[in-house]
Amino acid sequence: MIRLAPAGVLALLLAAFASAGAAETRPKAAAPAAPHAAQHVAPVAAVRSPVPPMDFQHRQLPNGLQVYTVRDTHTPNVAVQVWYKVGSKDDPKGRSGFAHLFEHLMFKATRDMPEGTFDRLTEDVGGTNNASTNADYTEYHEVVPANYLQPILWAEAERMGSLVVDDAAFRSERNVVEEELRQRVLAEPYGELFYRLMPEVSFTVSPYGRPTIGSIADLDTATLADVQAFHAVWYRPDNAVLVVVGNFEPDQLNGWIDQYFGKLQRPAWPMPPQPPAEPAPHQARIWAAYEPNTPLPAVLFTYLAPPAGGRDTPALEVADQILGGGDSSRLHQALVYRDQIAQSVMTLLEPRQQPGAYGVGMILNPGVSLDRAQTALLAQVDGMRTRPATAEELARAKNQLVTQILLNRETANGKAGELAAAVVLYGDADEVNREVAEIEKVTAADVQRIAQTYWINPTRGEIRYESDAAKPANAVEHGPSPQIQAPVLTAPPGVEVATLAPPAQRETPPAPGAPVTFHPPTPAERTLANGLRVVIDSNHSLPVVSAELVVGVGAAADPQTRPGVASMTASLVTKGAGNLTAPDIARGIEDLGGSLDSGAAQDASELSLTVERSQLDRAMPIFAVVARRPTFAPAELERQRLQALDDLKVSMADPPALGGWAAARAVYGAAPYGAPVSGGPRSLAALTPKDEIAYHQTWWRPDLTTLVLSGDLTPEEGFAAAERWFGDWARPSAQPPSTPPAAGPPLPPRVIVVDLPQAGQAAVIVTRRGLERRDPHYYAALVANQVLGGGFSSRLNQEIRIKRGLSYGATSGFAFRRAPGPFLASTQTKNPSAPEVAGLILAAMKGMTATPATPEELKARQSALVGEFGRTVETTSGMAGVLGRLSLYGIDLGEIGRYADRVQAVTPQEVQALSAQALDPSVASVVVVGDAKIFLPALKAQFPNVDVIPVAEVDLESPTLRKR
Repeated sequence: MIRLAPAGVLALLLAAFASAGAAETRPKAAAPAAPHAAQHVAPVAAVRSPVPPMDFQHRQLPNGLQVYTVRDTHTPNVAVQVWYKVGSKDDPKGRSGFAHLFEHLMFKATRDMPEGTFDRLTEDVGGTNNASTNADYTEYHEVVPANYLQPILWAEAERMGSLVVDDAAFRSERNVVEEELRQRVLAEPYGELFYRLMPEVSFTVSPYGRPTIGSIADLDTATLADVQAFHAVWYRPDNAVLVVVGNFEPDQLNGWIDQYFGKLQRPAWPMPPQPPAEPAPHQARIWAAYEPNTPLPAVLFTYLAPPAGGRDTPALEVADQILGGGDSSRLHQALVYRDQIAQSVMTLLEPRQQPGAYGVGMILNPGVSLDRAQTALLAQVDGMRTRPATAEELARAKNQLVTQILLNRETANGKAGELAAAVVLYGDADEVNREVAEIEKVTAADVQRIAQTYWINPTRGEIRYESDAAKPANAVEHGPSPQIQAPVLTAPPGVEVATLAPPAQRETPPAPGAPVTFHPPTPAERTLANGLRVVIDSNHSLPVVSAELVVGVGAAADPQTRPGVASMTASLVTKGAGNLTAPDIARGIEDLGGSLDSGAAQDASELSLTVERSQLDRAMPIFAVVARRPTFAPAELERQRLQALDDLKVSMADPPALGGWAAARAVYGAAPYGAPVSGGPRSLAALTPKDEIAYHQTWWRPDLTTLVLSGDLTPEEGFAAAERWFGDWARPSAQPPSTPPAAGPPLPPRVIVVDLPQAGQAAVIVTRRGLERRDPHYYAALVANQVLGGGFSSRLNQEIRIKRGLSYGATSGFAFRRAPGPFLASTQTKNPSAPEVAGLILAAMKGMTATPATPEELKARQSALVGEFGRTVETTSGMAGVLGRLSLYGIDLGEIGRYADRVQAVTPQEVQALSAQALDPSVASVVVVGDAKIFLPALKAQFPNVDVIPVAEVDLESPTLRKR
């Protein structure tokens, strides 16, 4: 399977890579059965719907550019991706982070495009753009309305052939990259473990051993000449792959590609040689690390992994799924569920062109020693070599992997990414159409061979990761001393350095074509006799169905002394129901390649399911019994309690998470919206099964609930499934009780500093009371926020990131709820800059009234909103989520078809009036979480009445945030 690296490795911290399952023909529907009669989990299904092949076209231009295209007329969009075969393994010696730096620089100026033009051509027309850097490649991707394909191709060719790499751009983006490093590596818990230590312990020779994000020291010593040489060496047509997927005319597209990319010259100098590959290790490499931002200890093993595209890749992916994929995996069942040694487990699999690394690790539960954790983890890895995979494990893993392939292909951008990865990482585009068959062929013997060949414990890398507070007095951090053989950068002769042309000499972007019309589907709805509202959205593009059960009450109904009841109730419904245990439920859904999630927010509790279409009749009985008849077993409550307490401990070391809790208390105080949804240490410790049973019996009832089914089914099939599994769900005779006002009365603003010593960065949040979802000014608020902080081109991001390089990104948003929800503008910055950034946010909010949005600015931001909405409803889960929220707040479902018109009808005058009312900074609170000794004097000069709370004195359950 083609699995791409996530944008941030920390996304993997609390869950293993989750993959999913595959397809053939639709089975006959199972005989109806009442959910309360379920005695066992449906067996693993052997029949699946077929995965449609990707019908791609390929050609190569004379200059070496590889071009792959896939036409899809079912979407109004087009995705364009350009992958350059240069990554962090190609960073020059002493210049780690160069490939990642170029990911940023490629969005600056070209000969004909002033800085910011690329965003004008994407965000401002309803599209999106982004990029990522991997060890082997750097990729750039855009999704735009199909009529903007020609301008995007022109712009991509511009930055391939005439990027302006000058001192101003270099210094600006270097500052931004350093802020990104502080945010991802220094501020986030376990950032050092995943970004720096894991590669260093995994490799002794290969440049894979350096962190992709680089180091501040290397970035600070880089010169402009170094950067210009790097661009000349690597950014060239014969080192690039162009992929276009979406709604286009093939002949027209090929003409544009020839016109814009065909004129680019292949450089005369050769491509640099590949760096050395990592040899097989001969001994264990053990590293003891002590870092300040470590709420709980961790242990991580790494093993040499085969290169992508080899014969072992499919078997490795199946083995990885069996070991660490989901709640039914061996790691989770043994270490998290049964023995409760780990707070979370993870496996880290990333395809590489050369031999790479495979990671297996866990975050420990409090009180568990590293020695015990190491022994337990070794036992599970050893078990993969000695205990062959069962038929059930094999089938489950394959189902999960193939379903994930289907989900990846729900969007044009997902298809483009899979195709490009097949070319760049696997060396063969046909891999996208072979991968399912290759996964199906994997046997138990193949899985065991993978474990015996690669997961060799005597030669593993190991990191034992603890807080610096646990470091013994005489202890010394120790580990391997890698001798990385990094390439030496040699500047090619005669490189032409591009400069921005005078305005009169610049080529202008081509005009867009005629718009491709898009008509959102009209959902069907019906209310069952018991009051359950059922909404069906039919989408037959792929054999996938998403179900969303939305209970119209959430954490705002928690008892005042028990914050966290709604959240814990939602967590526990999937941990035992009817006659099914938690492992039964996990296996039952994951056997089918599906995913089952639950949770609670302030206004709602939700249960969601995504599954391949032919498995729906097997998944729905589990989905229904989980919603209707959870058991709330004491042992499961205890497991979830410990998990929630550990999550709190981790989040209390994370500046933005801690800042979000403080912001809620600043705006709402003792009102329900002010309390932490997940609860606090005291309330979690006091919860009993009776609390969850009472909450479920009171609020999880059909007449307060909406069931949304979105995907490959007809309305008749959807209504029949709802009636079959939920029609006999009895409506209680009593009316639901009343609840206190969720938002409470408005409170005076506060300035709060949470002192988090040694924090690698400060989180800065400006917050105030916002609007409710049914407010008549909802659309004006959406547009106003988009101008202020919605997207890369927003005013906040322009001021804080682009102009000053003070942050990796700044954003804002309204949380529209049943009662007035909060408005938040937030960012992260180095500690000394926190006061300056707080002032910039407040000034930008004030400027929304003082400096009204121009018609041009407004049009661009409106287009961005419409495009973002279109991309959201492109997937079954996205559509189910939108319909569920409309239902929750009593909004007519036809609003989904009126969204674009309503957004585009907002006037500059409405935005200015809304801003004066809802974005007035004079009533806003300011929250800063960071190392207070660094920024507090400057902050007090701005805000004399600062309430400083040491992190050890923070009480999330107190309206004042202070321990009594």
